[in-house]
Amino acid sequence: MKPDRAVAAYLNSIAVERGLSANTLAAYERDLTRYLAYLETLKITNIERLDDEQTKGFAEYLAGKDLAKSSRARTLTAVRSFHKFATAEGWTETNPAKELQLPKLDSRLPKPIPIEQVTALIDVAGRSEPPFGPRDRALLEVLYGTGARISEAVGLAVDDLDLEGGAVRLFGKGRKERVVPLGSYAVEALESYLVRARPELAAKGKGTPSVFLNSLGRSLSRQSAWSIIQDCASRAGIGSHVSPHTLRHSYATHLLSGGADVRVVQELLGHSSVTTTQIYTAVSIETLKETFATSHPRARRGH
Repeated sequence: MKPDRAVAAYLNSIAVERGLSANTLAAYERDLTRYLAYLETLKITNIERLDDEQTKGFAEYLAGKDLAKSSRARTLTAVRSFHKFATAEGWTETNPAKELQLPKLDSRLPKPIPIEQVTALIDVAGRSEPPFGPRDRALLEVLYGTGARISEAVGLAVDDLDLEGGAVRLFGKGRKERVVPLGSYAVEALESYLVRARPELAAKGKGTPSVFLNSLGRSLSRQSAWSIIQDCASRAGIGSHVSPHTLRHSYATHLLSGGADVRVVQELLGHSSVTTTQIYTAVSIETLKETFATSHPRARRGH
């Protein structure tokens, strides 16, 4: 089978069977398109001709490119998954990517911000002129109050809100649904925005169920939401490192620091594996170590 046809069949299969998000599918397609371009340089016209030397050659080719380790690892993961599928379908007798090694990634712990900075960020957001102040404050309260991904927050529809019950329905990766609680601060901010600001924004558009709207009455984009947070962080004097994911990291870390069970936090974040959530326990432990080192009289010599 020709490589491009095999890749197309694989992408179609994972789109149907795994229920992956559009962004994840687009990432797989980009990575495998890069792989197909490499195979074309080798004049490979049938995937049955591929062996482990050629897949290792692709890994070496990537290593010579100006790509981050995470990008190389993601691309090679896509290649391994594709070849596993091709072998299972009987298109190749053996899997040429079975022994393909991924680059070792540096351990990168998420960087939360303290509650004082979260509060400052939200307060600054609320000071913008209406209707944007109420909208921006509600957006930040939702992000920090639910741990939602930015795509989940901007994808919210009015019908997803249960303000009386203090809950919100989020749709995560692959449209997986979860219901998470809304704190009183987020409920209050949303109620204020829905009454005082959203109608003014909605009047400029053609009608959309989205909760968060832009100046044209359309759904707020992820890029616009990112810019809002960057602007608020700058005005609050926090720095350019604050992103939508910073609020998600802070949400998880503050919950665990407050005594929440890691499996409860896993459910709240929508992680499929508790292993992903456990990275936040490492953040909490590092915080404890720093506090111990600076506070205990016998933590270090010379004190």
